[in-house]
Amino acid sequence: MVTSTVGSQKLVLDYASGLEDLQPGMPIQQALARHDDARLVQADIPYYWTAFNEILDALEQRSPLVEGADLGCAYVGLDGMQLIYPDDDAVIKAVRGAVPDIYKPRMGIAGGKFPAYLAALHSPPGGYRVLTGDIRAFLEELPCDVLPVSAKSRDKLHDFGMHTLGKVSGLPAGPLQSQFGPEGRTIRELARGRDDTPLYPRMMEEIIEENATLPSVTVSLEAILAAVEALLIRIFSGSRLKGRGVRSLNLWTRSWSAESWERVIQFKEPAMDIKGIISRVRRALEDYPQPGPVEQVGLKINRLGYPGGRQNSLFSDIRAQDHLAEDIRQLELRQGGPQVYKLKEVEPWSRIPERRYALTPTSQ
Repeated sequence: MVTSTVGSQKLVLDYASGLEDLQPGMPIQQALARHDDARLVQADIPYYWTAFNEILDALEQRSPLVEGADLGCAYVGLDGMQLIYPDDDAVIKAVRGAVPDIYKPRMGIAGGKFPAYLAALHSPPGGYRVLTGDIRAFLEELPCDVLPVSAKSRDKLHDFGMHTLGKVSGLPAGPLQSQFGPEGRTIRELARGRDDTPLYPRMMEEIIEENATLPSVTVSLEAILAAVEALLIRIFSGSRLKGRGVRSLNLWTRSWSAESWERVIQFKEPAMDIKGIISRVRRALEDYPQPGPVEQVGLKINRLGYPGGRQNSLFSDIRAQDHLAEDIRQLELRQGGPQVYKLKEVEPWSRIPERRYALTPTSQ
């Protein structure tokens, strides 16, 4: 079983064949009660998303309408693509060309997102299924657990004895809405194979990613911050920002046992200097402790912006520091890399001299 950590709880993310009685999102204790001999593997969520985003990028070369609904689940819109893909075989061939063979994707074609998902779910690995016309016979015996509704609503359906989509679809709309509220109508429509949910294509955005593996695993906050600072310096020293600042970044770490930690940090105004970003990163690391000794640190900047007007300081010594920082930045831009370094205290208590201090480039 592949497990992921949500808060303080471990949940099932995926499972091998032979464990079909499990469900994604199930607490690990409940899963182990059914399969106590199952081997547990910690999910590497940041790596999975990096690989999945590469697949989504490739799919966008086949169709401009691509939605990454969830990790491992993507919808591709085919409206207006009839001249490019005249039949289903042409569509499947294009999608297969965007997904590496090792993943053996399951594909489905239908008139809505939910029927297409069910078609893919019940197709063989590397194969596809097409659902057209009246699909009620196909839906009749499917469990209500496939419904994309809240876990509370699915449990409630089971409590009422509604274990299959066929039983749910036969219920009148009134009783369902009285028990489930607005979600009741959605449950009934989906159980009948009707899904008019629009496709939400990915927004085209520039993403900057950097990561580094630490020389040795550590629990030291200062060592993690030094690694983050080095990644930010690498980003700011390049030409990818083009005078823009950071509006949002994802900070993630990976422990030596492959446990992942991730936080999203937002900025009201585009952050133009490393010092301001580091202060926010420090706060996030202090407020949300790491799950274990850290082995790898990474940043993903997915929102950039231009700064507003900025007033210089009235004090001459502060203006001098700002001018010096700008001169250093311009020097690094011309030379293509860091030129001025500073000695930063990392683990002063360490017995190994090389781990007590780190030589890092001077930030802005």
